[in-house]
Formats: sequence, structure tokens, C-alpha cells
Amino acid sequence: MKAGIAVIAGDGIGPEVVAEGLRVLERIAVKFRHEFEMHAAPFGGAAIDLVDDPLPKGTLDACLAADAVLLGAIGGPKWGPSARVRPEQGLLRIRRELGLYANLRPIKLHPALRNASALKPEILDGVDLVFVRELTGGIYFGEKTRTATLATDLCSYSSAEIERITRVAGRLAMGRGRKVVSVDKANVLETSRLWREVAERVIKSEFPGVSLEHALVDSTAMHLIRRPRDYDVLLTENMFGDILTDEGAMLASSLGLLPSASIGDGRRGLYEPIHGSAPDIAGQGIANPIGTILSVALLLRHSLGLETEAGAVEAAVSQAIDAGARTADFAEKGRDTLSTSAMGDAVLAALG
Repeated sequence: MKAGIAVIAGDGIGPEVVAEGLRVLERIAVKFRHEFEMHAAPFGGAAIDLVDDPLPKGTLDACLAADAVLLGAIGGPKWGPSARVRPEQGLLRIRRELGLYANLRPIKLHPALRNASALKPEILDGVDLVFVRELTGGIYFGEKTRTATLATDLCSYSSAEIERITRVAGRLAMGRGRKVVSVDKANVLETSRLWREVAERVIKSEFPGVSLEHALVDSTAMHLIRRPRDYDVLLTENMFGDILTDEGAMLASSLGLLPSASIGDGRRGLYEPIHGSAPDIAGQGIANPIGTILSVALLLRHSLGLETEAGAVEAAVSQAIDAGARTADFAEKGRDTLSTSAMGDAVLAALG
């Protein structure tokens, strides 16, 4: 098949990990006889430095014209919270402009890494869950005010926004363990009380074979570490999902191992590792590219419909880890570690 992919390297370690993701895409194209046209575009801090805009019109146009978008990472202290223009403003805009309201973050422990996490191996065995995070509503997108002595951030959700994200969770659960845990703060927030009502109505009426449990975000944060095997699909609003998924990275041993997919009603999606730009290690060649490579697998599956190719990438990552390939962020004590490109080499060797 032919497909166009917008490639956004971004900031910090973004260009380093995206380079490895592109090598995997190129190998998949050769191995399975596809033609992928890559279109590089500036975004985030790099775009601010170029044109004083984290999401230039040319970049947005390239993303709108593409079948999928591959993103590395954005941000850094140079464009911190006090900056007039920040990379994160571009990230919120691109999600809304592309209609990407659902963020999928799968977390599954590789058996060879059961001793690499700070958590006890017996807690981690069998962990296989996915977060479904609402991405274009809530407090991140609400009206904001600021004076010298007062700041406000409005959190709002409509029934329609909750309905569509609940349907994503329901469809995923149908193909997995048929269990959804909806995370909220309904003992305090009106938005959470509406969230419960709508989620319950959608699951009961449209997914009768799926069980739905409501859980408060604070207790979920505890149980996610205490008994993570109990979870299958976790449905969350925007801010809660942002926080819990980073906590969930502990279950896989490192942020650097985890991918994500941001999708909407069409096939186009934005795919990125869940880690940040890590400016403290940028340029050192030690960043973990696995999260980006597994994001490539999600891109192949969700936007291009290439399930066999996606499975091949995931199997190659698994084989490389089984063979002992490690970057410094998830290596057991005393084990040799690989550079970013050497880890990419290990995955390509397994891919064949």
C-alpha cells in the first residue's frame, strides 16, 4: 500500500528516538512491499525557535494531508511555564485540529523485565491493561483566567464528549477482558458525576457484555500499584489519565518502553511514546527508542490497518528484549546497556 506519514521529531531526545522509528518503518516497507512517504515538519520548541509558533500552518497542513503522524517529544526548560509561547500549546491545538479525542496507552509487562521494575515481581506478573484517556476536553482545554493574585482553570465536559470516549473504551473491552473501570472524582466534582451517569448509560445500552465499575482517582492511584492485574480497560478524563498513565509506567519498568495512540473518528492518528523530551540526556545517544518503535506498531495497526506488520514490529521488540537488549533506563543492575541506535539495530535484526 501507499501511505503518507507526517514525521515530527520535536525537541530534546525526540529526533533521536524518531530516527529509530523511521528505520523500522523503512524496514517494514521493504519487507512487506509498501511505499511510505515521510514528510518532516517542525513542531513544539523547535518550531517556536523557527517561526515563534509551536504549530506552524505548514506543519498542520502536512498532518491534515497525512494518513498518520509520528511524533517524538516536545518541550524543555527553554520554553518553560513562564514563556510567552510554549510547545504544549501546539500539542493541545494539534489534538483538537485533527479531532483526536481518544488517547490509548497500553501497558503490558514483558516477562523478561519482571525484575527490572522497582515493584515486586509477583505484583507485576500478568499485567496487561490499557488506558483510554479523553484528550480534547476537561481542565486542559477550559477557559483560563489569571490576575496577580488569582488564577482559574475551568473543567467542563459535555454528554457527547463522554459518550464518544466511553464507546472507544467499550469497543476495546469487547476485544479484551470485557471489563471497564471508569475513573473519576464523583464525590467532589460535578463533571465526574455526569461522567458516571453517561458512561453507565452507554455501556449498558451499547455494550451489554461489558462490565463497568466506577472508581475514584485517588484509590485507583493506589490500587494501580497494589493490584494492577485487576485492571483491563481504564477509562479516564483528560487530567486524571495524564497522571495515572505516567504512574502506570512503573508497571513496565520504564517510561521509555511505552507507546501511545491518539485517535478520533477517522483513521488518521498521532503516535508518540509517552515519555517527555528528556533534555538532560538529549544528544547523548542513550535514550530508549522502544516507546517510539512500539508507537510505530500502533500506527501500522490503527491508521494503516496493517495488523500483520504491527505484530511483526511488536514481536521484534519482544525478541530483542528476550535476547538481552537494554538501554540504561530499564537495565537490571550489572547488565550491559546499548545506545539508542544499537537498540534500534537489535530490533531491526529481530525484524529480519
